[in-house]
Amino acid sequence: MQTLTKPKVINRLNRIEGQVRGIARMVEDDRYCVDVLIQLQAVRAALLRVESEVLKDHLDHCVMGALTGDDPAERKAKANELIELLGRASR
Repeated sequence: MQTLTKPKVINRLNRIEGQVRGIARMVEDDRYCVDVLIQLQAVRAALLRVESEVLKDHLDHCVMGALTGDDPAERKAKANELIELLGRASR
């Protein structure tokens, strides 16, 4: 992961961790189900944003490095890795 991306991702994940702990407290306190569900949706959205940031970093750094490099096996491996990753995301 690139130097500038890592602290941003860690910061976001720490915030998400706090959100999840807050949701656990909501459940323990028997909060209204709709309020819990709204917070769960917010966590999912936040995780998707982190996933998008990590994917962008991977494309900018690892995949582009392989595609512009001289090793055809590495290019093919990165392309296959990306295809597999995107296939898993669509399930």
